Amino acid sequence: MEVFRADAFLNAFWVTIQLTLFSALWALVIGTALAAMRLSPVPVLRWIGTTYVNIVRNTPLTLIILFTSLGLYTSLGLDLANPDSPTFLVDNNFRLAVLGLSVYTASFVCETLRSGINTIPLGQAEAARSLGFTFSQNLRVVLLPQAFRATIIPLGSVLIALTKNTTIASVIGVAEASLLMSEWVENSSALLLIGSLFAAGFVVLTLPMGLLFGWLGKRLAVAR
Repeated sequence: MEVFRADAFLNAFWVTIQLTLFSALWALVIGTALAAMRLSPVPVLRWIGTTYVNIVRNTPLTLIILFTSLGLYTSLGLDLANPDSPTFLVDNNFRLAVLGLSVYTASFVCETLRSGINTIPLGQAEAARSLGFTFSQNLRVVLLPQAFRATIIPLGSVLIALTKNTTIASVIGVAEASLLMSEWVENSSALLLIGSLFAAGFVVLTLPMGLLFGWLGKRLAVAR
């Protein structure tokens, strides 16, 4: 019976892991850039960064994911995969989901890093400026290294939330864990068993991450 196919279960969670990893990478890149923009001495960059964060953080993730599919792909014809590939639809939906998850999570990464930067004594930045550091050098050498170390645990919480948010990708047909769970529930009466099985799967994914980031946060904490 389909409900008891272990390979389908493992494949679905492998897609969830891939969604998490790729989205986390891009969210970290975009979020770091946004944090730099929000702290920039250039007013226009600060305005762009602030506007992005305020809009995206207050937009439901489901709408963002649907926009990537219906807006970018269906309406604007934006392809993120090779149209001639036999797996075009699967690859394209996966990459659109990564895009939506990345731009959404980036706003939380930005605010987490910005809060970490705000904990750094102002005198350090001023000392760097007195030594002739530019804003980008100050950010790269003094502020961001300390901010990342100070926000390891909060960034871990963002990553755990991202892992759970990958379930939204099912709305555009990405074959991750929640989509498989919905299919199994429709074809079986063992609702409690299936729900417990998938809940355990997410616990196996997120619990080690929480423990790892907790340990790293204590190990790499910046002494004040």
